[in-house]
Amino acid sequence: MEINEQLIREIVGQVLAGMAQPGAPKTAAAATGRPMTLVEKGEARPGTRSDEVIIALAPAFGKYQNKTIVNVPHSDVLREMIAGIEEEGVHARVIRVLRTSDVAFAAHDATKLSGSGISIGIQSRGTTVIHQKGLPPLSNLELFSQSPLLDLEAYRQIGKNAAQYAKGQSPTPVPTKNDQMARPKYQAIAAVLHIKETEHVVPGAKPVELDVQF
Repeated sequence: MEINEQLIREIVGQVLAGMAQPGAPKTAAAATGRPMTLVEKGEARPGTRSDEVIIALAPAFGKYQNKTIVNVPHSDVLREMIAGIEEEGVHARVIRVLRTSDVAFAAHDATKLSGSGISIGIQSRGTTVIHQKGLPPLSNLELFSQSPLLDLEAYRQIGKNAAQYAKGQSPTPVPTKNDQMARPKYQAIAAVLHIKETEHVVPGAKPVELDVQF
């Protein structure tokens, strides 16, 4: 059989495809990256609806950064999260927390504004947490710290679980993948993204209400 450059390229492509890590998120097929506009509407106020979940965005999310650590568009992430909440018959409300880039503290701030006391915090790199009013900042209902392993299906389920907590239910925790290689592989870029997020922190600033337009 004649070995030419085209055949070599095909073989290499097949080998690389077979080496894909089984724990890696499969988001490419579902991700669309549709345009998203986040309109600031002034200081976020305490909610009066008992059927709402607040999604608290970190300072750079959808503004200075537009993709997660594994290049999932923020517009898709937010759309799936909102869809998960609304599928449960709960109202989704979005704010931006400016005083911190820490996902736990951002979500903790949001619980004080949420009419149900339930919030979701998310950093630009994709790290996410579901929080509840009355819990200490570093405690939570569910934490998703391995952002490289979060796909759109997971973000939608996070929204659904948060909505179920808001309804007083006790949902089964969102299944999380585990890949021991994710931390060393993404540690450096995660640190860089966090530094870039922190550059946009405004000490003492109040959370901002956002109108999300897709």
